[in-house]
Amino acid sequence: MCLAVPVKVVDLLDGQMAVGEQLGVQVEFSTALLDEVKIGEYVLVHTGIAIETLDEADAQETLSIWNELNAGADE
Repeated sequence: MCLAVPVKVVDLLDGQMAVGEQLGVQVEFSTALLDEVKIGEYVLVHTGIAIETLDEADAQETLSIWNELNAGADE
């Protein structure tokens, strides 16, 4: 099973790398597979590589599900 999580891009780095915020944690990932990445947009990240750009509504829906799963795990 593969797992990819929406990440909001917060900074662009040299060498096709970026920093994003994922569930409250900052992560660094590669943007080499995408044509263009902009600060403020969401990308789907799998194993440290951005594989797709997401619109904000889709990203928020997926993050909402993640938050529900995390809340259930704490109970």
